[in-house]
Amino acid sequence: MYKVEVVHYPRLDTILMVEDTIRNTKKELTRTALYRALEGRVMYQTLKVILEYLEQSHKIIFSNSKIVWIFSNEKLDAAVAKGRKY
Repeated sequence: MYKVEVVHYPRLDTILMVEDTIRNTKKELTRTALYRALEGRVMYQTLKVILEYLEQSHKIIFSNSKIVWIFSNEKLDAAVAKGRKY
């Protein structure tokens, strides 16, 4: 886990905007692609703080530098349901 020096903390509406963008984007996202998708509405340092928060709260994971939404993911839930039961 990386540490980010925080100049200011993001507002809730900014966090929700980033969550919605990650959740609703159909293509694979990297940090740079996410930053571009937000069209300059978020400073890159603030985005890094938000991504750290989302990772710590188990809403996203990073897989080969791609951002993957895992919180309430229908495909992931279906795959887990098909798994072996002990």
